[in-house]
Amino acid sequence: MPDNSFDIVSKIEITEVRNAIQQALKEIGQRFDLKNANASIELAERDTEIVLQASDEYSLKAVTEVLEQKLVKRQVPLKGLDYQTIQPAAGSSVRQHVKLRQGIATEKCKEIVKAIKDSKLKVTPSIQGDFVRVSSKSRDLLQQVIQLLRSKDFDIHMEFTNYR
Repeated sequence: MPDNSFDIVSKIEITEVRNAIQQALKEIGQRFDLKNANASIELAERDTEIVLQASDEYSLKAVTEVLEQKLVKRQVPLKGLDYQTIQPAAGSSVRQHVKLRQGIATEKCKEIVKAIKDSKLKVTPSIQGDFVRVSSKSRDLLQQVIQLLRSKDFDIHMEFTNYR
């Protein structure tokens, strides 16, 4: 029976996102180029998406950049954001929804497990809902799996937790 294991997860701390939004709103209120842009950022739909709104696409892009800067400072992974298309909104303004990815999608879990199995390391990956657990008798093999996964790009944010 394997003694050592770790989990591969993808989580976004909502409290950090809230704090980043507050900081971004404060900066947007002070920036001269965004004074009359009617820009807003809000966390919507049970904390699963951010709604950005501005008077035009240029202002919306500036708001997005400010928000991303604040998210990076608070160590929120930008790979966890899924930008939707820009939509026209009321009063000739534009709106964009940004979904927050929580957990790893089943297809991505399967990709991760396949990459681990293709490496021929003596470890046991298993999909546990929205995360992947990797088990082995050797901690060194687990370290090698972590190095392998960090070298590949799965287009998601990955954290390695519960290392035992």
